[in-house]
Amino acid sequence: MSDTIEFTQELIRRPSVTPEDAGCQQLLTERLVAAGFHIENLPFGEVSNFYARRGTDGPVLCFAGHTDVVPPGPLDEWQHDPFAAEIDGEILHGRGAADMKASLAAMTNAVTEFIAAHPDHRGSIAFLITSDEEGRARDGTLRVMEALHERGEKIDWCVIGEPSCDQELGDTLRIGRRGSLSGMLTVHGTQGHVAYPQLASNPIQSFAPILTEMFGHNLDDGNDFFPPSSFQVVQIEAGAGAPNVIPGTLTARFNFRYSTVWDHHKLQAWVHDLFDARGLDYSLKWHLSGKPFLTPVADLVNTVASAVQEVTGVAPDLSTGGGTSDGRFIAPYGTHVVEFGPVNATIHKVNEQIAVADIDRLRQVYRKILDAMLL
Repeated sequence: MSDTIEFTQELIRRPSVTPEDAGCQQLLTERLVAAGFHIENLPFGEVSNFYARRGTDGPVLCFAGHTDVVPPGPLDEWQHDPFAAEIDGEILHGRGAADMKASLAAMTNAVTEFIAAHPDHRGSIAFLITSDEEGRARDGTLRVMEALHERGEKIDWCVIGEPSCDQELGDTLRIGRRGSLSGMLTVHGTQGHVAYPQLASNPIQSFAPILTEMFGHNLDDGNDFFPPSSFQVVQIEAGAGAPNVIPGTLTARFNFRYSTVWDHHKLQAWVHDLFDARGLDYSLKWHLSGKPFLTPVADLVNTVASAVQEVTGVAPDLSTGGGTSDGRFIAPYGTHVVEFGPVNATIHKVNEQIAVADIDRLRQVYRKILDAMLL
């Protein structure tokens, strides 16, 4: 069994449920220190982060990821202990196996092997690791990038080990992500008896046709890299606790997943203009989870795609699908960001797993990226 597989097991056996790190970062930094990295621990609040760098010159190639995992869920539904990291046949089971402890082990070993072979490589290699990607994501990569920016430190290229693939290792390379904008809405009405609607103002009645209009509106047709932007309502509540009372308020939460066709200011303006034009009496708060980003198809994208195809035999699709990732905090500083990692079919589910053979193939992909970019 390879060291990378055993290292993956060692990481899985540490139950690092967000925001806990459970010692995973110490395991990573021990190997990086031995390879000549300077380690900077950057804790914020309850979150453990570190930034490691070897070299002082540019360009800077950074590997990024997270040691935290989501809770395992119902333990009786797991075929194997979620933190035992058991291998059954050709499959490694465990929480974080795919998301993303195999990637962490693979990128760490790829880097240490590269340095052993090429100690005088050009540029610098860095690691940006957090324990807050699966949680609020406010004291992790976001804060580390702010700290780096404040002191004028720039990352040129970043490879994130998020589980990017859909059916087999190599089929998908993410080169961007959609933006995520949420609205927290309160529609104001006047409470009253259902028998006397003329004496009340029903916020459900006021909002219903506007909601239908929002769902029916085509925001855009997407572009070469992004699917059409989407609108979804995730929560609506109204009621006064009795069947004969018209409620006085309605609350709703909705979300836009949007492409580079829009920015969040224009989306907010569109919603406000719509509500105002329909005479809706409302209050609205906004939360921007992340802006969309798209990495140009240039050196980094082409290099990673070539490395993936060489190792796996699969030409990856260039994708911007999926939810948000920490790439949304790195790309705004001018960094070219790509995401490549394991098959994502079991992430955040019971019985999360990864094919054992894919772990060493990940290491090979990351090593080829280093060879191409820093030699």
